[in-house]
Amino acid sequence: MPTATWERLPEARREAVLRAAEAEFAAHGFSGGSLNAIARTASVAKGSLFQYFSDKADLYAHLADLASRRIRAAMEQRIAELPWEAGFFPAFRQLARDWVAYFAVNPLDRAFTAAVNLEPDMTARSAVREAANSHYLEVLRPLLRTARDAGELRANADLDAFLALLLVLLPHLALAPHNPGLDPVLGLGSGDPERIEESVDRLVNVLVAAFAAPDARR
Repeated sequence: MPTATWERLPEARREAVLRAAEAEFAAHGFSGGSLNAIARTASVAKGSLFQYFSDKADLYAHLADLASRRIRAAMEQRIAELPWEAGFFPAFRQLARDWVAYFAVNPLDRAFTAAVNLEPDMTARSAVREAANSHYLEVLRPLLRTARDAGELRANADLDAFLALLLVLLPHLALAPHNPGLDPVLGLGSGDPERIEESVDRLVNVLVAAFAAPDARR
């Protein structure tokens, strides 16, 4: 995470470094991202970057955490707007569609979501995955508990298993429409909005079949 030196920097200098690093890593990933290019674009010395962050992975993890916070804020706002009182699964179905739509128009956050899930460098992936997981769990766990308490989920529903599935499903929904080959079955990468929405619904239907209470609204 950022050092005290970073926190003392003028806001304009911090923004220049962040924008340069986001653009570089979004375009090339962690492994291909160049600290030299970041420093050059931000008009700072490369050595200064190591005064701001302990290493390249630390900078990368910070950027991924910022992306996760942006995604979380957008989804929390949408969650607050959805009519959960009319049924957990109808609202969650719409949230899943909105999730796909968010990443269609936010390529930077999509790039860092890809970094969290697809980055080949284990050190970088572990660092950013830890930050992202905490945001997912802090938002999703209360939703599932509330749904269970409201009788929308089976009384014996395994919430940890549900959460584990969502940690796999949500990144897949974010990335598959923009990465041909990630979904060779349902058509998330087809480019056809109607087919993508149908694919989202089919995946949510699997969760309904596995976890919904018999009389839950679907």
